[in-house]
Amino acid sequence: MTGTSVLFDAPGPRARRISLILSIVALLLILGLLVWIVSLLAAPRSSGGISLPGMFDGTRWNIFGDPQVWVFISEGIIATLQAAAVAGVGAIVLGIGLSLMRSSTIAWVRIPTAWLIEFLRGMPVLLMMLFILLIASTGAFWAVVIALILYNGTLIGEILRAGLVALPRGQREAALSVGMREFQSKMLVEFPQAFRQMLPIIIAQLVVLLKDTSLGYIVGYNEIIRTNINNLGSYYGNRYLFSLFVVTLAIYLAINLSLSWFARWLSRRTASGGKGRRPRGPVTDPTNPAAILEVEAKADLAESRRGRNSSAAG
Repeated sequence: MTGTSVLFDAPGPRARRISLILSIVALLLILGLLVWIVSLLAAPRSSGGISLPGMFDGTRWNIFGDPQVWVFISEGIIATLQAAAVAGVGAIVLGIGLSLMRSSTIAWVRIPTAWLIEFLRGMPVLLMMLFILLIASTGAFWAVVIALILYNGTLIGEILRAGLVALPRGQREAALSVGMREFQSKMLVEFPQAFRQMLPIIIAQLVVLLKDTSLGYIVGYNEIIRTNINNLGSYYGNRYLFSLFVVTLAIYLAINLSLSWFARWLSRRTASGGKGRRPRGPVTDPTNPAAILEVEAKADLAESRRGRNSSAAG
């Protein structure tokens, strides 16, 4: 048994051949599905006795030659980025406050904060937006922003708490030994290190925040989807819905994939400790939805161990 094969034996020639055949069959099925979808979209269709061209026909894309269309699209992009930027800053500020309160040694601060975090995490973002819009009458923009701040702030707070718990105890002990108070140690020594360590996962969470701005469509906020699909689609007609959908999808992919790439790059750079070094051990993909659950589980485990050690020492 080799070091790389602990649970399973290395596949033999027959197993490798079967795996290759299955991979080729799966690839052919995927290609066939793509060809079928493209041919279905390209085929002409009839609606109400009227023959309409396929989705890739030039008459379905000619509106993009009008500069005014791109003005409207750019307004939707700006509205989305504006809401995401304000909500992102607010979520980080809220997350910092919640992480400090959640990791406090004072029980009457730590326990209510934990309840508040679980309550906000359990409420759907869209329900928050509707509640804020209907009860507080803030308008569509602030309904979207406040809801995103509350929900994502709790997640970022848990991420930062995990970063604080993951730090070696020697960091705090060294700070206390030079005369710092516990709060000073947390703010000046521990928190900057935790923030830097968890920054890739925070950026990945901001990507999720950016995508959640699309929920503003329901509350009447003119983000990208509402501007392109609803407003422009209603003005120019249903024949342009597919082309507007494709353009909207391309915009979202360009923004989100760029941020995801930056989060992965930052994660590798943080793990390697600087430029030109290889990271030690496996690097967690910050864009993986399980990354937040992983760091939370590690934080809870570390806190429970510290609690047992403290009770045993007492």
